[in-house]
Amino acid sequence: MNYDIKSMTASEIEAVLKQLGQPSYRAKQIYSWLHKNKASSYSEMTNIPKTLIGKLEEEYPLNGCEIKRRQISEKDSTVKYLFELSDGEFVESVVMKYKYGYTVCVSTQAGCKMGCAFCASTVGGFRRNLLPGEIVSEIYTAENDLGITVSHIVLMGMGEPLDNYENVMRFLEIITSEEGHNISMRNISLSTCGIVPRIYDLMQKHLGLTLSISLHAPFDEMRSRIMPVNNKYHIDELLTACRRYAAETSRRISFEYAMLSGINDTDECALALAKALKGMLCHVNLIPVNEVRESPYHPSTPERVKRFVELLEKNGITVTVRRKLGSDIDASCGQLRLRHTEGKD
Repeated sequence: MNYDIKSMTASEIEAVLKQLGQPSYRAKQIYSWLHKNKASSYSEMTNIPKTLIGKLEEEYPLNGCEIKRRQISEKDSTVKYLFELSDGEFVESVVMKYKYGYTVCVSTQAGCKMGCAFCASTVGGFRRNLLPGEIVSEIYTAENDLGITVSHIVLMGMGEPLDNYENVMRFLEIITSEEGHNISMRNISLSTCGIVPRIYDLMQKHLGLTLSISLHAPFDEMRSRIMPVNNKYHIDELLTACRRYAAETSRRISFEYAMLSGINDTDECALALAKALKGMLCHVNLIPVNEVRESPYHPSTPERVKRFVELLEKNGITVTVRRKLGSDIDASCGQLRLRHTEGKD
């Protein structure tokens, strides 16, 4: 059976090599080549016998990703990648530079099922889940291209991470492995639109990552209009899960809130949001959205964002405003893929 070896844990690679009659130390060598040295082909593994490489190439091909297009912001050096996967599907990643280092925002699915009205990822439709090895390949390919090492990871690109739960959990195990890339779980944020049962599953794992909830509205009717997932998991049910998650893990939840002009940026919305989150271990991250041509929504004015912040803070809610990055390079999730598939790039 062919299987992506980059999606395997070190112990699984050891089991494969044992079947091939190889010593256990070969597994550590190969795992190190894949996840420390970020090898994109077996030919780079100079201390692995050629006969073994031939066998692995035949039975366990390396499914990575290739750079199809790269955009670099002239404003803030944000880099947006369009990656082509081995089967011809496309996903996007973004590398952002901050004072503390580099953060990479990765995709977990090719396309998205969730149908959020303001997001470009859903316009092209859902194609498939990404394998763990494909998600790590987004990171390694970007690092190799830029000559950097990222310190933080955000699962907030194309797709809904908790809709690809098993593969994402395996990705987290691999990327935080001490034998591999060894990124701290506390430097990883996972963003979900609110698949409630999976939030409870995640809670039981006590992973130490930051859970981000894409909330975007304080009222069910409003949220259901822009986020169809709310028709299945209403705000009260979602916030109950969030309160339990925060209490169980002692990890502060981040609520993402895209500021949409004339939709969810009113004083009434700010006061309702503050009331809904009162007493929870959390903070609100307001997002000045980038324009998406296919969306009827527009970003709130700076004055409206400032007023929203004032109302939240006055009512005891910790709030930040996300730095707006990459507005000149189609940095919103799904835009670059959409341009490419439509033949407009």
